[in-house]
Amino acid sequence: MAQAAIELIGINKSFGAVRANRDINLEIARGTIHGIVGENGAGKSTLMSILYGFYQADSGEIRVGGQPASIKSPNDAIALGIGMVHQHFMLVDNFTVLENVILGAESDALLKKSIAKARSELERLEREYGLEVDPDAIIEELPVGLQQRVEILKALYRGAEILILDEPTGVLTPAEADHLFRILRQLKEQGKTIVLITHKLREIMAITDTVSVMRQGTMVATRQTTKTTVGELAELMVGRRVLLRVEKGEAEAGGVKLAVKNLTVRDSRGVTMVDDVSFDVRAGEIVGIAGVAGNGQSEMLEAISGIRRAVSGSVMLDGKPIDLTGAADPGELRDRGLAHVPEDRHHVGLVLAFEENENSILGYHDDPRYVRGPFLDIDAIRDDARDKIAKYDIRPADCRLKTANFSGGNQQKIVLAREMEQDPGVLIVGQPTRGVDVGAIEFIHKRLIAMRDQGKAVLVVSVELDEIRSLSDRILVMFAGRIVGERGPEASEGELGLLMAGVEQREAAE
Repeated sequence: MAQAAIELIGINKSFGAVRANRDINLEIARGTIHGIVGENGAGKSTLMSILYGFYQADSGEIRVGGQPASIKSPNDAIALGIGMVHQHFMLVDNFTVLENVILGAESDALLKKSIAKARSELERLEREYGLEVDPDAIIEELPVGLQQRVEILKALYRGAEILILDEPTGVLTPAEADHLFRILRQLKEQGKTIVLITHKLREIMAITDTVSVMRQGTMVATRQTTKTTVGELAELMVGRRVLLRVEKGEAEAGGVKLAVKNLTVRDSRGVTMVDDVSFDVRAGEIVGIAGVAGNGQSEMLEAISGIRRAVSGSVMLDGKPIDLTGAADPGELRDRGLAHVPEDRHHVGLVLAFEENENSILGYHDDPRYVRGPFLDIDAIRDDARDKIAKYDIRPADCRLKTANFSGGNQQKIVLAREMEQDPGVLIVGQPTRGVDVGAIEFIHKRLIAMRDQGKAVLVVSVELDEIRSLSDRILVMFAGRIVGERGPEASEGELGLLMAGVEQREAAE
């Protein structure tokens, strides 16, 4: 056995009445990639936040390299050679890559020596680990995959020998995720220890040496990755057998509920992101939009939901026109039966500082069910929120809890419950299971199929090809702002991948 890089012994942590970690014992071997999986809210991120010094355990011991360690802050963790790449990046958007890397690790007041040292060290790290990124680029101008590289470079620059990555592929395209895995393997070959927190079991199988499973704050199993299966890990995570495929009958498509004709949308820079797009969605079917992130899917959903103004084109909802070039707004569209689950739940779907019950009515707060005279009916709102919590298995089951304190998957359920329970005729969903664990994925997929079977029209955008192929009755592929093909759910991943890359099948065969 390799020497232990990290040992966690009897770790306990509570937040009020919530026991986040219960008597956790975990050993991570040096020079390995160790995965930690579990449902959203299982305590994975809390445990790693204790290791990185964001939280202090109520009881228990941490050993680093076989020696007891007192980690009271991230500075203590960094001094012990522990770095962390967070799910939501800790970068200053209007700083350069170089400025972000040295932030907090400056060696002189005027920064001249710090910048020269950092530039030289970044060049070495880029060569050694394949982490190429322009040191003078502004962070907000970089794609998300490169921003993640900057986070890894920050940790390595500070001397990290142990690197914790929290849901590292949640915002990456498949190609970016593949490149990240190549980097992680290279780091491992150089003797680094990687701790990977994720809900994506296929990634665990592809990249890790060992995997530990958490459930409801406890550590329930540790397995060598080569000696387990996706099915076993899913069952250990959830405590029951999990359906890893979507079961659905044939669609019984009815009349057109949503018709998009010649839609053109530009972004804030004036760049055309959606270029003359036309399609329709019928009652009783799920239409999936496949494509690599950044090919216009986000802007298209924002325009259809009234968040972003379109340049031109027409949209019909239940046969009645909507003016997306001027007067339409999300409130009017909601009133006309179109519900929207946005791709970015933090910035568009929720107000994280609000309680769960307040978020559960956002956008619908003038509904008569939630109003008494000129005031909101707080009791009715909270009762309604408790019903949604029970129906959608939102954890913890506390409608007074601040939404920021729910895990990402449970935050997603809050948004889905709010929109689905309004009984819309048309539901558009961006990235329905981003950052969501395997049990919640199964639940969300079942809810979307149920809406289809109730005769609703459902439009789904996802970068997860497996999800698009499993859920959709028809698949449309977007590339460079255009619909470049339509396929059935039987289409292979390779066929769809070629379309997503802008390559027609006949071109690929030549």
